[in-house]
Amino acid sequence: MTLYPHAADELFTIRDWVRFAVSRFEESGIFFGHGTDNSYDEAVWLVLRALHLPMDTLDNFQNAVLTPKERQHLAFLIEQRITKRVPTAYLLREAWLQGFKFYVDERVIVPRSFIAELLPEGLAPWIEFPEMVENAADICTGSGCLGVLLADAYPNTQVDVVDISPDAIAVCNINIASYGLENRVSAIQSDMFSALKGKQYDLIISNPPYVDAPSMAQLPQEYRQEPQLALGSGEAGLDHTHTLLHQAADYLNDGGILVVEIGHNRDALLGAYPDVPFVWLEVSSGDEFVFLLTKHDLDQIR
Repeated sequence: MTLYPHAADELFTIRDWVRFAVSRFEESGIFFGHGTDNSYDEAVWLVLRALHLPMDTLDNFQNAVLTPKERQHLAFLIEQRITKRVPTAYLLREAWLQGFKFYVDERVIVPRSFIAELLPEGLAPWIEFPEMVENAADICTGSGCLGVLLADAYPNTQVDVVDISPDAIAVCNINIASYGLENRVSAIQSDMFSALKGKQYDLIISNPPYVDAPSMAQLPQEYRQEPQLALGSGEAGLDHTHTLLHQAADYLNDGGILVVEIGHNRDALLGAYPDVPFVWLEVSSGDEFVFLLTKHDLDQIR
């Protein structure tokens, strides 16, 4: 028996379904963080996109009456969101980042990265002209979303998107093709830098796994739907970051830069590398989440 057996027979308009979804989300205590941070935005996203309507058309269609098939579909999605805690991005097979839509499914984590906010203006002091970036890499790319954003921000660059997971590489190729970037963005299966021998880049970015062991043990159920390989990074959450710090210089051109997102691990990172001159970049949530180092800085670590 379904959780809401009569919903499809009693709710008829988009207004009805948005109201119903908000109420059920509030009642159930689901966890947000895969594209929205509240029940209303989550409900609007789920209802409109499940009906293949643009996100900015709610006012136009509030009183539109849905077909029986559409109502049954919405009832099913809302039930899955609540009873199984499936992120809406997986239910809809889409996620949004900086206005770009990406295909996602359970093979990759749902895109969310402060680095997206920094391309290209946030890196302007270190990259004087976007046209000068000819080669870039996104390490631990997941869905390939940041690689697509790199290609958009730096029009002359060839981009390598790199991930250890063959499933992630398959999703990358879907997103690369959807933006017609097959000639500019290449998906490479590799454990960090292991398959990149001989390659040199002007810019390397990475939003690697960075959840520490205590936090992994307390993740909400929604995050447990994601590939755990893409989340955890050792006891302190820094295993992948250590690799980046010790190996990235070998793959950067003179004057090249490394940009890495580390979640809430700033204090642990500074404790491990007290003499490294990290530059902390300002993003919407502050200046504690993304650092930048030049090739010269990285050369001093080894």
